[in-house]
Amino acid sequence: MSDANAGVVRGVRHAMRGFGLIVKPGVRRFVVLPLLINTVLFMLALSGLGTALDFAVDRYLADWPAWIQWLAWIVFGLLAALIVFFTFALLANVVASPFNGVLAEAVERHLSGHIQALPFEWKKFIGTAMRSIAAELRKLRYFVLRAIPLVVISFIPVINAAAPPLWIVFGAWMLSLEYLDCPLGNHGRMFPTAVDVMRSQRRLALGFGGCMAVLTMIPLINFLAMPVGVAGATSMYCEHFAAGDAA
Repeated sequence: MSDANAGVVRGVRHAMRGFGLIVKPGVRRFVVLPLLINTVLFMLALSGLGTALDFAVDRYLADWPAWIQWLAWIVFGLLAALIVFFTFALLANVVASPFNGVLAEAVERHLSGHIQALPFEWKKFIGTAMRSIAAELRKLRYFVLRAIPLVVISFIPVINAAAPPLWIVFGAWMLSLEYLDCPLGNHGRMFPTAVDVMRSQRRLALGFGGCMAVLTMIPLINFLAMPVGVAGATSMYCEHFAAGDAA
């Protein structure tokens, strides 16, 4: 296996490892709130997406043959789903960012063998929450400035054929950035530090983010995507990036 493929495969393995990590003793109790937040927001996203697509087809394609309406629903549905799911994943992380940081800390303790939980301190939690939310807002700005050109491309005939793969690559990058930022933030390395860290191992980051993008698109499993992503990214951080913080 080439080094390039090995990097992608390692990223995928870390993402899948998240499923096992979120049920470990000392970790699973920190999964409840991120899981609940992710579930509620994804249910809202799915409901809104379905309603919007039905309205668009009825409004603009009502006089077209049924097979064209069906095909348009599928094509635009897939494109809209890519945009909506990636956007809502980022918005969900804004809301859950303080809890994701706590989850990442619990996973890191487990991986390092320090199973005993640290005492909860409201002062520390509130300070971490404020820093996390500020970092998430900067991250949203990073996302929006790069998503706008993709949105424009998505509505230009012929050129928009390239939009789905571009959204997938961009979504993979953003999801990797989103989740890796959790363990990095716990060590005082707030966004945009994660961008530089990921650039040092792009294939690893894209392999991880690509796997998370697929999980985000699978019904039911996508409700687990946030805690799994945080746990998997913490595993990736501990194995590939923690040495820089320990130095």
